[in-house]
Amino acid sequence: MAHDAENDSTATATPAARSDAGPLPVAAFARLPFVEKATLSPDGTHLAGLFAVGGEQRIVIVPLSDDISKNVTVQVPDQTEIGWLQWVGNDDIILSTYALRPVEGENWYISRLVGLGRKTGKLTKLLWELNGQNGADVLWVPSDGSTEILAAGQNSVYSNTPDFWPTVYRVDVATGKKRVVERGRSSVVDWGADNFGNVRYGINYHDDSTKTALLYRAGGEGGFKAIERARLRDDEGLTIPYFFGPRSDRGHVIREAENGRAALIEVDLATGADIRTVYAAADANVEGVVLSPDRMRLLGVRTSDRDRPTHWIDEEMASHQVWLEAASPASKVRIISYSFDLKKMLVHFGTADNPGLLFLYDAAARQLTPLAEVNEAIGTKRLSRSKMIRYRARDGLEIEAVLTLPRRREAADLPFIVMPHGGPWAHDELAYDYWVQFLAERGYGVLQPNFRGSTGYGKAFELAGQGQMGFAMQDDISDGVRWAVKEGLADARRVCIVGASYGGYAAMWGIAKDPDQYRCAISIAGVANLRREVNDFGGHMRERLYRSQWQKMTPDFAAVSPINAIDRIKTPLLLVHGKKDVTVDHIQSEKMYAAMRRQGKAVEFVSIPLADHYFSREADRSTLLAAIESFLARHNPPD
Repeated sequence: MAHDAENDSTATATPAARSDAGPLPVAAFARLPFVEKATLSPDGTHLAGLFAVGGEQRIVIVPLSDDISKNVTVQVPDQTEIGWLQWVGNDDIILSTYALRPVEGENWYISRLVGLGRKTGKLTKLLWELNGQNGADVLWVPSDGSTEILAAGQNSVYSNTPDFWPTVYRVDVATGKKRVVERGRSSVVDWGADNFGNVRYGINYHDDSTKTALLYRAGGEGGFKAIERARLRDDEGLTIPYFFGPRSDRGHVIREAENGRAALIEVDLATGADIRTVYAAADANVEGVVLSPDRMRLLGVRTSDRDRPTHWIDEEMASHQVWLEAASPASKVRIISYSFDLKKMLVHFGTADNPGLLFLYDAAARQLTPLAEVNEAIGTKRLSRSKMIRYRARDGLEIEAVLTLPRRREAADLPFIVMPHGGPWAHDELAYDYWVQFLAERGYGVLQPNFRGSTGYGKAFELAGQGQMGFAMQDDISDGVRWAVKEGLADARRVCIVGASYGGYAAMWGIAKDPDQYRCAISIAGVANLRREVNDFGGHMRERLYRSQWQKMTPDFAAVSPINAIDRIKTPLLLVHGKKDVTVDHIQSEKMYAAMRRQGKAVEFVSIPLADHYFSREADRSTLLAAIESFLARHNPPD
């Protein structure tokens, strides 16, 4: 039953008081989220997403009424990860899938589209008959209830053939039938469409020179003309339009402003002239746009502002945000999805010390209806508190980090974990993290440093990471530990470093570069040998560009690869890796384990047969957390 929001939405949406019960078990933290990538149907009557079903993720479409017999549930294809999902009308969803597949003796990333019918319950492969690498580039989705989308795909893996360059198709998601809209053109690697489904631009790119050009077609008709050029390896960029005004050549682009922050600018694409600054912030980057479901209106922008990540330009949406935040002042409130008429919204209320709650919001009636606890094993319990802190790196650069201190324990001389994030082009923020809360629940203080090179702090901070992977980027992590020791929070004799993906690399490199600082290290899906650069970008069309971006990160990959520095390692290392990881190859951990063993170093390896990069099965999360707990209990006990 819907709640009267004016009377009790605050009590409903706010997590309960902090729990004084004993430590929660591994199983509570290993529980999969109720749903991920959740999205409302255009009419607001159904919810689609990756739901936790029997300890595994399933693609599910569920009515928001009480008739659960009409649920549609299908398995995620084996050894495949879901990138995103989106409704096409009220009866179909489309999903992007990607996987590593052998091509010409190497592993390549292969992307494909899948359609799922709400009424039929059947999966339909879209453009799977194509023989190319990329087949999941959706340009446009109709908003009138029809089922034909615009999507681009390659029909060959050989760059010396015309079919290598993506062709744009009109594809019926219900039947899989297709027809050509725009044939592939030599060196055009991407296409873009306006909100009416007209192909308006293409991106020309040459990987040998990394030169690129924006090809634009005024009004959506006639020939294409190059209106902007750039050389990407010189850190130049094209201003790609994210949004077009109705039937016009005015486009919205994200571009660096004078203060070094990315801003949203309206430009005349036909002439290249700036028209106005739509939104800019002094201390945050614009990272994306939020459009109305018909793509006719700009509702807001996504930003790097951790306190207000979405800035609503639309006054009505801004009003709803204010009202929802008043309903739960202690929570971070995110409007996740909304119906076509903006009358129904899916809303998440969360805090850094609780997974949060999902509600259906009736915007017209201002009512909140509870849908689910994100993690019912934790429910509304408040766990360990987190806060943002700042410290100075040894060269004076200010570094921001998330600090989590364990509940029911004095914040002094704590056993400590430093946890660098993955990426490295990413950043940690003040949000619930099940690994962090699990460690804090076991009694550890946890520091998550946003070292130089992290996103979210402006271009200059990100560029400060160039040439510093394995050097100053790593020093920033170590300096965070020294800050915690100086502040009296961490016991210098009881510090371990734990990370995943790039963070797993940093964990391994940390015990090689600073062997006397850490008692142990845990690398989860980490990269041990940087020569391979994860998976060599799987034959991507921008392979040389991506390689050059990596090459700017350090002058000598071999010199900062953990696998080449095992002789310096003094402390025990735990390696954890899923055999179905399609982001970082399992062989990275295999080879590190073998090399450590050959040199008589203390190492353990937990290889999880069915785990992917994100541990999207409950059983795999249990194995991961139990392995971490056991290893830390032996090498850095909390008591």
